[in-house]
Amino acid sequence: MTRIDTNLAGNSRLDRAAYSVARAVVVGFTRLWCRVSIEGREHVPKEGPFLLTPVHRSILDTPISACVTRRRLRFMGADKYWKSKQFGRLLSALGGFPVTRGTADREALQRCIAILQGGEPLVLFPEGERKQGDVVQPLFDGATYIAVKAGVPIVPVGIGGSARAMPKGAKFIYPRKVRVVVGPAIQVPVGESNKAQRQAVRELSQRLHAELQRLYDLASART
Repeated sequence: MTRIDTNLAGNSRLDRAAYSVARAVVVGFTRLWCRVSIEGREHVPKEGPFLLTPVHRSILDTPISACVTRRRLRFMGADKYWKSKQFGRLLSALGGFPVTRGTADREALQRCIAILQGGEPLVLFPEGERKQGDVVQPLFDGATYIAVKAGVPIVPVGIGGSARAMPKGAKFIYPRKVRVVVGPAIQVPVGESNKAQRQAVRELSQRLHAELQRLYDLASART
């Protein structure tokens, strides 16, 4: 496990102020350049932890996700980016926290659960890495497992048009319209046995997949 502290990373007043400033810049840019519009913002909890689970077609999806709520969202990143103390502090201020990629899946799960149990919202892409095409790919159970273990609702998000605004490998952001559709929160079972939780994780993954496809279709049709 990396020896980088994550639990309290980015929790100072200065860090939270930095996030607010960065978010304002991102929101302003995406609205002007990508004409980002958001539908279903009322489904995002105004307090308490939750897991935001967008489809993933572009590197823009992370900053675009920050547009759905004024609350600070946490996201994970490879710990190599925290090797530089200054850059790592910036990432932490912007809501990031490091995990060791490749051999530390358990570490990543534990840190995600800890973030949620600490009362903060978290962004996870249940498809994993960026995908291509109009079909939502099979989901990893990690997202629903984390939500069940932490006892937090899952908020599904469809993002349409981000792949045209900045496709994989692109060096520039193109002025393409992006549409975000947020779905109703999916509640998870609380206080069940480990066996029941495992079954719930599988069922929630299937339900989440269907909802993400619905939202992605809606978002894509309106761009």
